[in-house]
This record gives sequence, C-alpha cells and structure tokens, in this order.
Amino acid sequence: MSLAVRFHEAVALLGRYPALAGLDLEIEAGEIVLLQGPNGAGKTSLLRCCSGLLEVSSGEAQVLGHDLRRERRSVRRHVAMLGHENHLYADLEVMDHLRFRASAAGAARVEIKDAIERMEIPARLLRVSTERLSAGQRRRVAIASLILRRPTLWLLDEPHAGLDSDGRVAVDRLLRDAAAAGSTVIFASHELERARSVATRTVHIVGGQATESVDVA
Repeated sequence: MSLAVRFHEAVALLGRYPALAGLDLEIEAGEIVLLQGPNGAGKTSLLRCCSGLLEVSSGEAQVLGHDLRRERRSVRRHVAMLGHENHLYADLEVMDHLRFRASAAGAARVEIKDAIERMEIPARLLRVSTERLSAGQRRRVAIASLILRRPTLWLLDEPHAGLDSDGRVAVDRLLRDAAAAGSTVIFASHELERARSVATRTVHIVGGQATESVDVA
C-alpha cells in the first residue's frame, strides 16, 4: 500500500505554542485511523495540517504525495475536512446548498441524490433553510456536502456529534465505504467504543506527538 500521510519530526505552531511537537506518523491509503487523546493534545491541529489549513513550520510532512511545506494549497482539492462547525450557508435551503457545493466540486446531479440518500436526509427538509435545521440535521447536510467533493482523504473532527442513532450508523457506513473504495479516513472522536468499531487503527496523540499506534482490525 502507498502512504497517504507521512509526518517526520513535524512541528506546527499556534502562535508560539507547538500544536504539533516533532510528530512522527505514517498512514497508508485505505486506512481508517482514529485519533485519540485529551483535549488540546493536537488532534485537531493534525487534521488541519493534513487539510493544508495549518502550516507545518519544520520537519517533513507529505499528504497524498504533496509536500505540505511547499505546496499545501495543492492538497485542498483532494481532501474533505469536517470540523466542529458545519459551515453551511444559513440563507440557503438544503437542496440549494447541496447544489452549490456540487457545482463547486464539479459533481453531477445524480451525486446530489446519492449524498442525500447516504446521509438519509428526509425529502421534507430539502426546502428548509439550513439555519432552521436541528444540530443533527445540519451535521447530516454538512457530511453530505463532503461526499460531493469525492475526497481521496477524509478528515473528520467528532463526526458523530449531534447525530441520533440512525445518523451515527450512516456515518459509520460512509467511512467504511470510503475506505473500501480506496480513500483514507482520519477522524478524532471521544465516542471511543463506537469509533474503535469503525477504525482499523488507533493513533494516540499526546502533547503534539503520536505516542502509540495500535492495530484494532
């Protein structure tokens, strides 16, 4: 298998604080990797570095064959990042929001239908503005938006947050399907029992370093 992610002695700063402090990590294509660790350990910073949103200031860092120190913007078209915020357009109805995201990603209309079905978004919500949705409904729409990007690398921070039982199952299925299709998934979660059942490997992040890696499959 080829490497999707490689960090060696990587350092990333938030102000003067080292969010990543000499991190070493390798992730192969097709893996589903759970990032586990306490708040402030560097999990979100690692996801942001992988997405090209946070600069790696020293060390080595490659994602999908791109050197993050020289061409981190080139990575962004190949990844889908879900943070704590859903980043929906509040003034758009759900269907219009998805159509906009599809247009930006060059996705076909049939892909919108597929994303809606995979995240089990009820038809009655498609003409409701995103600002009127519940937290769980907004999360479903946000993840459906990521599907339209057809990412090679999925980066997810607490993807189950706010979702009901059916929504959590839909996310689990999505992550497994993505990996089966050859994409790589990296996600952080505090819902460890559920997350470990999905992940093929758990990486422990403490103090901005990957201190342990355990196969769970």
